[in-house]
Amino acid sequence: MQSQQQSLLYLHIAVLLFGGTALFAKLIGLNALDITVYRAAIAGIAIYILLNVQKKQIKLNKPKDYLIAILLGAAVGIHWVTYFAGMQMAGITIGMLAFFSYPVITVFLEPLVNKSKPKTKDVISAAVVILGIYLLVPTANLGDDVTLGVITGVVSALFFSIRNITHKRYFSQYGGPQTMFYQTLVASLMLCAFIEVPVYEVSNHDLLLILIAGVIFTATPHSLFAASLKHLSAATAGLISCLQPLYGTLLAIIIIHERPSIMTLVGGVLIVSAACFETWSITRKGRQ
Repeated sequence: MQSQQQSLLYLHIAVLLFGGTALFAKLIGLNALDITVYRAAIAGIAIYILLNVQKKQIKLNKPKDYLIAILLGAAVGIHWVTYFAGMQMAGITIGMLAFFSYPVITVFLEPLVNKSKPKTKDVISAAVVILGIYLLVPTANLGDDVTLGVITGVVSALFFSIRNITHKRYFSQYGGPQTMFYQTLVASLMLCAFIEVPVYEVSNHDLLLILIAGVIFTATPHSLFAASLKHLSAATAGLISCLQPLYGTLLAIIIIHERPSIMTLVGGVLIVSAACFETWSITRKGRQ
């Protein structure tokens, strides 16, 4: 198998596993915060072991980078909690689709950082995403779990965008596994004071699922994704990542028998199409 084909396989496996992560919001009998703490802790341990086995550097280059790592970890922690909470309230498909508004949120946040104005195409993409999110919401009632789940999913997208922009601007000199080690470490430590179910009260079934979520569905895909970028362009990686909601929806249908409505699918197509367009547009601009 050629290097590029192998990298493409790594990328698809990584995106499939990222999509499968959402299932644990329903499969694990804990709240979103507890799932995040235990998942992040296990993922951090797994990535630490991986870095040691590969004899890669763990220490950061500058003291100020540790402060940035704390900020990134805090953003990731909030992102993961709201990610799982959104799916627990609205379901896997709707929660994941609401989260996938993050590429469009990113193109509006970046101009604020760079002190520039959003482009017309970005405004159009945002309008498409807003329409897609509107189709996901059954009622304009904050007492409705699905509506709250959609809002929570968008909040998750916001913090994921903040994390990505901060990483790109201040932390891009570090590799994926090294970055994720600090983020998972900070996220687990930041949130551990708020857990409702201590580890000794977690059932063996849930512990096994958390272990699988942390090692196979968190540490592994991040490592595969980083490895795939050695022989693939950012455009390829970004566009294939847009398959994550599709993979997640298919896995939800197969494993937990979740059936999305027609309106959900239409809204999802609009959101993912806008996400793919923005991803393609950004990566094309980067090549020019």
